[in-house]
Amino acid sequence: MPGHIKLVKGQADPDPTEFLVPSIEVKRADQQKVYDSKKSVWVADPKTGGYREGLLESGDLEDPAAKCVVAVGHEKFTHKAAEIGKVNPPKFEKCEDMVNLTFLNDASVFWNLKTRYQAKMIHTYSGLFVVVVNPYKRYPIYTHRVCKIYLGKRRNEVPPHLWAIAETAYRNMLQTKKNNAMLITGESGAGKTENTKKVITYLAMVATGSGKKVEKKVSLEDQIVATNPILESYGNAKTARNDNSSRFGKFIRIHFTQSGKLAGCDIVSYLLEKSRITEQQEVERSYHIFYQLLQPYGDGICPETLREKCHVSNDIYDYIYVSQGKTAVPSIDDNEELEYTEDAFTVLGFTDQEKFDCYMLTAGVMTFGGVEFKTKGRDDQAECEHIGPDSFPGKAAALCGVDSFAMIKAFCKPRIKVGTEWVTKGQTCEQGTGAVGGIARAIFDRVFKWLIEKCNDTLIDPTLKKSNFCAVLDIAGFEIFEYNGFEQISINFVNEKLQQFFNHHMFVVEQEEYVKEGIDWVMVDFGMDLAAAIIMFEKPMGIWAILEEESLFPKATDKSFEEKLKAALGKLPVFLKPASKTDKNAHFGVSHYAGVVNYNVTSWLEKNKDPVNETVVELFKSTSTCQLLKHLWRDHPGQPTITPKDDGKKKKKGGGGKTVSSVYLVSLSELMTTLYSCEPHFVRCLVPNTHKKPGDVEPPLIMHQLTCNGVLEGIRICMRGFPNRMPYSDFKMRYACLGQAEIASSSDNKTAVYALMDKIAFDRERYRLGHTLVFFRAGALAGLEEGRDELVIRWVRFIQGEVFKRVRSRVYEKKRDQRELIKVAQRNFRKFLSMRDWGWFVIIQKTRGMIGMPNPEEELRLLEEKANATYGEYKSALDVTADLESQMGSLKDEIGAMSKQLSEEQGNVSEYTDRQAKALSIKAEAECELAKQQNILVSEEDSRAQLAGEVKAHAGSIGAVKKDMGDIELAITKVELEKGNKDHTIKVLQDEVGEQDEVINKLNKEKKHLSATQAKSSEDLASAEEKVAHLSQVKSQLESTLDQLEGGLDKEKKSRANLEKAKRKVEGDLKMAQDAVADLERAKREVEGVIANKEKNNQLLSAKLDDEQSLVAKAQKNIKELQGRVEGAEEELEAERQARAQAERQRSDLAREIDQLGERLDEAGGATVAQVELNKKRESEIVKLRKDVEETNISSESVLSNTKRKQGDAVAEMTEQIDALQKMKAKIDKDKTIIMSEIADARAATDEVLRAQASQDKSNKALLDALNATNKKVDAANLTLGDYGMSKNKIANENSELLRIVGDLDNNLNMVAKSKSALGAQLNDVKALCDNEARERQLLLGKFRNLEHEVDGAKEALDEEAAGRENILRLVAKAEGDAALLRQKYEVEAVAKGEELEMTKMKLTARNTEAEATIDNLSAKLTQVEKAKGKIQGEINEMTASLDQAQVVNATMERKAKAFDKTITEMKGKVDRLSFELDVSQKETRNISSELFKVKSAYEETALQLEEVRRENKTLSNEIGDIMDQITEGGRSIHEIDKIRKRLEAEKLELQSALEEAEATLEQEENKVLRCQMELSQVKTETDRRIAEKDEEFAMVRKNQAKALDSMQAALETEAKGKAEALRMKKKLEADAADLGLALEHAIAGNAETQNTIKKYQLQVRDAQIKVDEESAAKSVAADDKVNADRKAAAMQNALEEGRALLETADRQRRSAEQELADTNETLAELGNVNQSISAAKRKLESEFNQLGGDLDEMSNEARLSEDKAARSMIDAARLADELRCEQDVAMCLEKDKKLLEAQIKDAGARADEAEVNALKGGRKAMIKMETRIRELESELDAENRRNGDIFKNLRKSERTIKELTFASDEDKKNHERMQALIDQLQGKVKSYKKQIEEAEEIAALNLAKYRKVAGALGDAEAAADATEQAAAMRKARARSASLV
Repeated sequence: MPGHIKLVKGQADPDPTEFLVPSIEVKRADQQKVYDSKKSVWVADPKTGGYREGLLESGDLEDPAAKCVVAVGHEKFTHKAAEIGKVNPPKFEKCEDMVNLTFLNDASVFWNLKTRYQAKMIHTYSGLFVVVVNPYKRYPIYTHRVCKIYLGKRRNEVPPHLWAIAETAYRNMLQTKKNNAMLITGESGAGKTENTKKVITYLAMVATGSGKKVEKKVSLEDQIVATNPILESYGNAKTARNDNSSRFGKFIRIHFTQSGKLAGCDIVSYLLEKSRITEQQEVERSYHIFYQLLQPYGDGICPETLREKCHVSNDIYDYIYVSQGKTAVPSIDDNEELEYTEDAFTVLGFTDQEKFDCYMLTAGVMTFGGVEFKTKGRDDQAECEHIGPDSFPGKAAALCGVDSFAMIKAFCKPRIKVGTEWVTKGQTCEQGTGAVGGIARAIFDRVFKWLIEKCNDTLIDPTLKKSNFCAVLDIAGFEIFEYNGFEQISINFVNEKLQQFFNHHMFVVEQEEYVKEGIDWVMVDFGMDLAAAIIMFEKPMGIWAILEEESLFPKATDKSFEEKLKAALGKLPVFLKPASKTDKNAHFGVSHYAGVVNYNVTSWLEKNKDPVNETVVELFKSTSTCQLLKHLWRDHPGQPTITPKDDGKKKKKGGGGKTVSSVYLVSLSELMTTLYSCEPHFVRCLVPNTHKKPGDVEPPLIMHQLTCNGVLEGIRICMRGFPNRMPYSDFKMRYACLGQAEIASSSDNKTAVYALMDKIAFDRERYRLGHTLVFFRAGALAGLEEGRDELVIRWVRFIQGEVFKRVRSRVYEKKRDQRELIKVAQRNFRKFLSMRDWGWFVIIQKTRGMIGMPNPEEELRLLEEKANATYGEYKSALDVTADLESQMGSLKDEIGAMSKQLSEEQGNVSEYTDRQAKALSIKAEAECELAKQQNILVSEEDSRAQLAGEVKAHAGSIGAVKKDMGDIELAITKVELEKGNKDHTIKVLQDEVGEQDEVINKLNKEKKHLSATQAKSSEDLASAEEKVAHLSQVKSQLESTLDQLEGGLDKEKKSRANLEKAKRKVEGDLKMAQDAVADLERAKREVEGVIANKEKNNQLLSAKLDDEQSLVAKAQKNIKELQGRVEGAEEELEAERQARAQAERQRSDLAREIDQLGERLDEAGGATVAQVELNKKRESEIVKLRKDVEETNISSESVLSNTKRKQGDAVAEMTEQIDALQKMKAKIDKDKTIIMSEIADARAATDEVLRAQASQDKSNKALLDALNATNKKVDAANLTLGDYGMSKNKIANENSELLRIVGDLDNNLNMVAKSKSALGAQLNDVKALCDNEARERQLLLGKFRNLEHEVDGAKEALDEEAAGRENILRLVAKAEGDAALLRQKYEVEAVAKGEELEMTKMKLTARNTEAEATIDNLSAKLTQVEKAKGKIQGEINEMTASLDQAQVVNATMERKAKAFDKTITEMKGKVDRLSFELDVSQKETRNISSELFKVKSAYEETALQLEEVRRENKTLSNEIGDIMDQITEGGRSIHEIDKIRKRLEAEKLELQSALEEAEATLEQEENKVLRCQMELSQVKTETDRRIAEKDEEFAMVRKNQAKALDSMQAALETEAKGKAEALRMKKKLEADAADLGLALEHAIAGNAETQNTIKKYQLQVRDAQIKVDEESAAKSVAADDKVNADRKAAAMQNALEEGRALLETADRQRRSAEQELADTNETLAELGNVNQSISAAKRKLESEFNQLGGDLDEMSNEARLSEDKAARSMIDAARLADELRCEQDVAMCLEKDKKLLEAQIKDAGARADEAEVNALKGGRKAMIKMETRIRELESELDAENRRNGDIFKNLRKSERTIKELTFASDEDKKNHERMQALIDQLQGKVKSYKKQIEEAEEIAALNLAKYRKVAGALGDAEAAADATEQAAAMRKARARSASLV
């Protein structure tokens, strides 16, 4: 089968498990992945265009507008919540069905596909989809073993696979008797066609089963393989992404019978890209067939070469239509493809005429491109100058079979019908060229469709009844290109329809599942989501209708078409204005399901019309000699001139008016009708990367395809329902740990699950319970997983504690036992020390060893007895083995004899032996009977002689006879006596004849059996003849290839010399090109750096643009509000002027108060007195504000009346918020006094900040000057560093390039020398073999011709002898016919006829003897000739077979050797490149890291200082400006007051934070502010206690108020609902104003109380302030001293830090150098190991090559042995032929005896007739009658003999052919077994070579991984260095700022 891994005989398919299911190790690694359920998120990666995982630090993911901070490594990024996706738990890693993911976001889908693809699992489910990623590598996942895995299995029982979908479709078709369809879509190069082939292969394997195969029929797979070369040649072309891209869609229907067997197949094509025929881009190519026609293989297709027949040249650039882009593709051999195409034409049954017509028309399409027109005169009339037979017009006309002058005239001056008359119309050059292109495109399109029709005829078996079909739709996916035209909108509309079909189907399937499970669900038709775009295309005035209408309108242009589209469809939401960045001339955009596509309508009308010159078409139809061309244009009306007018009008209506879009829409509607009647299955193919590298992914490319393929659309549909589902059993098993009691509480699944979910407070909205499944919304399972993980972690910790306890307890017990044992040992040792000198103890110690000792003599005796016993057993065993060996020898002899006897008897056939035994028995009986009959015959001959003498004596005269009547009467009596005897003998002969009849019947039965066997053998002979014809064809091809190889060898020798010359030139050019490449790479790096900077700037600008857009949106909202308020503002202008005057007065008062507060703050450090005055003034201000509130309430009525149109949707929210505001106003009024006091504090703080600002301005100026100077220095340093770096990199690159070139040249020279020597040796061997084979072949041919002449002569002699034998047999048959009549006449005419019978007998015997002699001689000669012929034929067959085998083996070995040499060179090149890239990257990283560190350290210090200073200045200036704005705008309307209040609150918070920071810095640097703060805190403790609760309440109020105000702003943008609601709101506002007034009064009362408490505190503050002034004076002096000391310390610290930084950089550089040295040493060692392994592999390959040569020698020896066996078998066959000939001789003898007997009977009859004549006068008349009767019987006997001879002749021929066929079949079987064994050996070696290659690739991958690991470690080190540098810079900046303060 066409799987990726070829099966070796006797070897099992490789295990596909790792390519289908993740291994346990992979799952374990996935489970150990770091994961935080609340913080792990996906964010976009702008570098790769993909996603990366990070941790959420702040932000709310539930609010889409919220901003979130995400940490990725050591970096932090800010994104909107809508741009962040949650990460799925590790349980869902490498999930088989992406719908089961708990978080279904784009990042999770991409990550799942990426991880599965990189784990070698290319199939993934996505709901109803199966997503197949192109692996760009061979995986063993399409073998018979995999087929058995998926055979008869459901989709959920096996891992994801393409065949699981195919199995589902096939089983569904058998069960439901409904047609099934598989929709395979994807971009070019995604593998659609390959997956289509795999589906067809699987269906063919499943449907054919293991039944008996019919030899004559070809399988469906073989037929489709035969159609592929033709369809690929005419329908495939090179594109930018794919070298062999199908440029048409196809719908393949595989038909099955009722029982599921294959019944045929047909193909329907869609959307052939016709524009490619005449136009191609630079990187693309036209259809392959154009380039195949120019290949040299065509020279042997026809008597004249194919190029001569098609009138084409050798140069493809002569044909402009097909040479605008690429003309050659490295991965495609056009010459070989032409051979495949030619074979496919032959296999599919194309006639030579059809085939060559097809080729000629294709060449004509090419040639049309050379037709050029020139302008004649001033009327722009086009004409063609050269129309000769050698010009392009002449060649094109000859290929089309028409006159060239008539064709050019039709192009230049076509006829058109004006009214009822035909008029010629002149054409311009442009029109003529367009007409030629249209004709060329139309011819090629019609040829392609005709080829598909012919292929369909071969793929359908009419003898089988078709029941259902499984279809495969292979069509291009959604396309969004830089330029989108007519082709793209056609393909995109098809995909729009298919996506609607998918949505509808998914809507049906998904929601039927919900209904079946009985959950609450409202049916939704997702298929209607795409209705808007489809309706826009299909409606009566839609895009297609307008295009059709404009195409039929003669004067329509692209501009009019565009205007009509915009006028008719411009207001539709899916019809957009063009906004394309790649195509600035786009005319409109369409919002498809996959995105917005901008289309350009240029040339749409021309492409849709696809006009053809009807005059030229009529010329083709009427005058062309090409029958195929007439057949192609048969349905086109042309320009008939003879047809009547009415008929012409009717035809004009019926045909010729079809446009491309109408045909396209009809075929699309038919396709959709077919699909809607089928059960669909969906396959989506993806391209992982554009450089075809296995395991590599390009995220933007994949996400674009997922969008265009509808995968994300399908996931969106799933998200709206319940995508995650789980059976109750699985749910209980996994989540029962969350509530064991609840699960066990009820046997009802729903009750138990509800109890569990309610226990853990799981919202019922997030799940549903069905009858058998638990359904979850997206993301719901993550909550359950979190709870389960917490429990599991806790239990694991318990188990770990228990295990640790047990382990440590064992250690404790061991230590305790050791302690006790030490005590025992010590006690015993003390006893020994005390007793060692005691005598009895010494005696006991010495005698203790003697106690219980054994007797050695007794032991020796026992051992001897045991040895004797064991030796006896051993000896008996030896005797038994000797006997058995002798018996085994005799048995071996018997086995050998039996095997020899068996091998000898295997050739005999039981039927033959039975027949032989019967024939021998019959022969013996016939011989006995023959002896008896011969005796009788002798006696009869004597009597006949006597009777003859008597007849002669009496024949003299009648008178003498009369006288002797008495004697005759006596003779008659004697004859009567003899007659009795003869009657007896006749009876005996009749019995014998009956027995012979039985024998004949038996022979007839055997004859019938032989005829049956002859029929079978004739069928076998026919098949064998077909095989022989095929083998002869293969032989001729091999001979031609051998001649080509010899010619190619000579050419290679010549070209090698030329190449060596050219090599030197190329090396010089290479050096120049390398220098140029180095310069270009340098420029490329610079440009890439510039691009990177530009991209960063673009990103910054885009961020700023987003901010500006948000600000613009806010400004627009404000503008709308302001426009509504303009009218009210005009009315309030007077009131506002008065309020402005009051505000100015208040401002002046406040300014004076600020001055006073500043003076008091300078004097006493506090502002309590000013605070009291401010409080009084604020009370008056509050009274004024109250009045202003009342006034603004009155004015707000008019404002609300103007803005009621915008207030409708948010009235309910406003009412609720206003109610809340009413409740809170009382609290707000109470807290206002506190706010006022805080405002006073803030103003005091602002004064202090102003002073600090002045000092900061001074320091800022100094810092700016220093910064400018340092920036200049940094720029200069950067420039010098850049120059040095560029020069250094240039030198390093040049050196590395030179070194690499030298290494490559050395390697190439070594490889070339080795390959040269190897090829030379192989060439010599091949030459010797070829010479030997040629000599032997010539000798054999001579012998064969001689034998053929001898055989022809023997056949002619045999035919002559056979004719003579037939005559003899005819006479014998005639005699046998006469025998029956002569028996009756024998008694009467025996005497008269005796003499004649004797004469005829003698003649017949003489003739028989002569014929027998000649037959024997000829048969002997024939047998000899046949033997010689058989021997020679066998030798010829064996020699041809051995020659074919040797050639095949030689070719395969050469190809393998070349392939392995290529792979070795590629691997070496990869290793060299990797090592070089590693060295270069390491050098660059070292240089860049050192330079980057220096630059960063200097730059970041200055940047941080500048940023801090600017930030402080900005915050201070903003605070001051806000405060001044608040002071100046204090007396405005209530809206402005609310805004001021908000600002004041925000500024208060900011000022508080600023003050806290300032206090913290002052605490660190100076203790002045700290002491003051402590004193103030002591003073304010009592007040803080009282207002703590009020602060909390105020914070809540402030939050609620802020929310309320935001909602009010949103509400003002909406429309008002009605006047009644506005009035109700007015009343509520008036009530609110009254409440506010009451609240103000309460606030005034509370303020009075706080004034009294403030006065008390002010007195205390004054006393404390005096002390503070004294302390501050002393401290100011100390502070000055400290500042000077700090400056000195900071200077020293800076110098110290710079020294440390330099030291750290030096250490870091030293460490990195050491690390790099170690890495390089490791890489060198690894590369050495790799080199050694490669050399070992090479040596192994050479040894295996030598072994293959030995195998070849062994096979040649086996061939010689087989030849000897064949000779022996020929001898046996000759022996059998001799035996058969002997049997035939015996049969002939029997026939001769039979003839003799019949002759005797005839003689007896003749004598009886003569006697009757003599006895009866007048008997001559009866005699005449009898003679006529005898003649008739003789003629009948001749006919029977003739038939019998024909039968025997056919019998012998059939026996001869049977023997020849059996011998040939045996030889074929032997050859087949030898070839199969050789193939198995070679496949095993190929597999081992592949394993070695994969190991080498793995080694290279490991080296690459190590390099990446080193690069990652280097990046981490750089990141850590950056972090430390930033921290150091921060510390420096803080120190400097402290020193400045």
